[in-house]
Order: sequence, then C-alpha cells, then structure tokens
Amino acid sequence: MSSVAPRTQASHAASSADSAGAGNHRKTPGKAALASFLGSTLEYYDFFIYGTAAALVFPALFFPADNPTAGLVAAFATFGVAYVARPLGGMVMGHFGDRLGRRNVLLVTLSLMGLASLGIGFLPTYNSVGILAPVLLTLGRLLQGFSAGAESAGASTLTLEHSPEGRRGFFTSFVMTGYASGMVLATLVFVPITALPKADLMSWGWRVPFWCSIVVLAIAYWVRTHLEETPVFEETKDEGEVRKLPLGQVLRYQAADVVRVLFMSIFSVMQTIFTVFGLSYATTHGGLDKGAILTINAVTIGLSMLVMPAVAALSDRIGRKPLMITAMLGGTGALFAYFWALGTGSLVLVFIVSFAFMTVLYSGFNGIWPGFFAELFAAPVRYSGMALGNQLGLLVAGFGPMIGGLLMTSGPAGWVPVAIFGAVCALAAVIAAVSSRETARTPIDELGEPYLAATKPGN
Repeated sequence: MSSVAPRTQASHAASSADSAGAGNHRKTPGKAALASFLGSTLEYYDFFIYGTAAALVFPALFFPADNPTAGLVAAFATFGVAYVARPLGGMVMGHFGDRLGRRNVLLVTLSLMGLASLGIGFLPTYNSVGILAPVLLTLGRLLQGFSAGAESAGASTLTLEHSPEGRRGFFTSFVMTGYASGMVLATLVFVPITALPKADLMSWGWRVPFWCSIVVLAIAYWVRTHLEETPVFEETKDEGEVRKLPLGQVLRYQAADVVRVLFMSIFSVMQTIFTVFGLSYATTHGGLDKGAILTINAVTIGLSMLVMPAVAALSDRIGRKPLMITAMLGGTGALFAYFWALGTGSLVLVFIVSFAFMTVLYSGFNGIWPGFFAELFAAPVRYSGMALGNQLGLLVAGFGPMIGGLLMTSGPAGWVPVAIFGAVCALAAVIAAVSSRETARTPIDELGEPYLAATKPGN
C-alpha cells in the first residue's frame, strides 16, 4: 500500500465531501472523548496507585528492610522503569495503530493495562519469595508501561480525528481529564487504606486499590467496543495511504517534530515530582500527614478537570502555543513555591500553592498537549510520531522521583536541587514549544505540513 502515491489536499477534500454525503465515516466526537476519558482514567488510576504505593509501602514490602533509603530509591526506580517500556509500547502499538486502525489497538492497550495492575495486586512480597518479589513487581510495571506508551497517543489521535474543526483542542482535552479522574479515584481508594492499622495496610490493604482497577477496565472496554474507527483513518485507508512502516516514514519526514514533542513532554516531570516525590518529601521531611497530602493532591488535581477543557477551548480560539508557553513558565516558579510551602508545615499554604501549581498552571499544559502533539503530524504517521516523541520525553518524567531522591540534600533547603532540575526540564520544554508550528486553525487534512510537502506527487 505504501507504493500508492499520497493524496493531494484537493483529492482529500473531495473524498471527505463524498464520504459525508454518503453518510460514511461519521464523526462521533462526544463518544470518542468519553472513550478516551475512560481509558486515560484507567491508565492514570493505575499509575497513581503504583506511585502512591511506591512512596508509602513498596520499600518495606518488596525490598530488603535493612536500608530504608535504598529501598525508597529502588521503589521509585520500579516506578520509573515503566517509562522505559513506554517508548517501546508507543512504537509497537503506534505502528499497528497507523496500519490497522486506532480503535482496535486501543482495546489491546486497555486490556494490558488493566490486567497488569490486577496482577500486581496479587504479588508475593520480599519476605515470602525474596528477590523474586521485586523482579515480578518490575515485570508488572513494565507491562503497565508498555500499555501506557500507546494509550495517550492513541486516545489523542482517535479523539482528534473524530473532532469537528475549530473544537479539536476542546475534545482532545478529555484525554487528560482522565488523568485527573484517575488521580481522584486513586486517592479516594488510598485515603481510607492509609488509615488502616499498619499490619492490615502492609498485609492486604495496599492490594485493594490494584484489585479495584478491574471495575474501570470493564466500563472503559465496553465503551470502546461501541466506538467506530476514526473517519480520518478510514479515508487514509480508502485513499491507499496506509504505510507499511509508518515509524520509518515519520522519522524520515517529521523527525524534527518528534524531537519537539519529546522535549515538550519532558515538562511532565512536574507531575511526577508533585504526586510521587512531593508526597514522599512531605511525609518524611516535612512531617505532614499522609492522608492530608493525598487529599490536597486529589482536590487540586480533581479541580483541574474543570480547567483543562476550558483552557483547551480557549486554545481553539487564540492558539496552542501562547497558553502552553505561559503554563510552562508559570509552573516552573510554582514548583519552587510548592517545596517552600511543604517546608512551612502549613496545610493551608500547601493547598493554596498546590492549587496554583496543579489546578491552574499545569492544567494549562495538560489540557492542550493531547491535541497539539497529535496536530503536528500527518494522518498516515500521526499515531507513531506522537507516541514516539511523547514517550521518549516521558522517560525523564518517569525517573523524576528517583532523580529527585538522588539530588536531594540534607537540611531545610535540601529540596532546592530538585526544583532546579525541574526548572531545567521546563526550559527545554519552552524552547521546543517556541520552535513548534501553531496548529489550532490548520484544517485537519493540512496537518503535518512537512510530511505532506515531502510526499506530494512529483517530489
């Protein structure tokens, strides 16, 4: 199929009009947004419960108890190792998503994520099986990462291609409202769990959140089975533009956009530092209550479910880049303020800064990037290009908590090197955003201009 010449924009517009007239390739933006929301809810629920467990119980359960600091770093390393598997998952599933369709591949990624999380809930601990315990934990985490590496790019691509012109940002923002929903669900499950007597928490309590993931899996799977393939992919297939090796094509024609997405994705280190490293720092160095910090995190991130669609809708009107760059710069300063607030021991102050950091500023990035990253690529390579760049960038975010643990020094200002690390990541993301094309007003058949220009007949 790759031997067929790519379509021109005019032929694409004509085929789209014909399809619309025949009632084919119907767009269902609401259903696509719901399917992506539920899939992301499962993905981030599973990631948040793992991150919470890594900060609170995994060091004692899955690693030798004679060195708590080493156990904490090792637990954060298993959190980060999933991000090593994410680029592989993105490349493999992105290939099939661009070859076979978005919908079917997303059913596979959803199932892998749910079953991996359920399996972690049944793992034996270090006291039971020794070194086999962290090995099995790492394998489960790798499977989670493989699935997650394809989920966000696939969900963004699917929703984008179902969305009407002028509202692509709004509908694709529901991919990341699922992030907030997953965080809230994970916290609602973990708050009562952390209140259990320590013996119950360490024996069976920590397993309950992992077992609960089967409920989200069942609902999300049912919704996705009732969703049609995207009209953009169907038209790409009808026009004979499906590529045998889409990853090779995107690296040939849009490698610069892959790199831009990679560096913009590094800004996600703010999320993992806030939710994982920040939780550990607040409870072990700030002397704050675990349940209180979890509740603050849940409320501030939960409120972002309202902010993200609003910011994304605004980006449909004024552009993606101005809002994203503002969010990145503001979030950098807010990270310093967040650690300073943790050091004061004031929960009121921690909440205020967390609200500014996560609810307002980070939501400005989180609500926009699903649509913006997908819009940088042409349809035949969209899934592969976004997945590869996004997941390579998220490697830094995944190991953010571990890097933070290694950078932290003693004393009240021991957090400063961690905040500087976050600021460096943010600066790299800002540079990438500044160099990117504005895509908000570009028609969907004209997205991925470098690919379209290079593959036009006669080139």
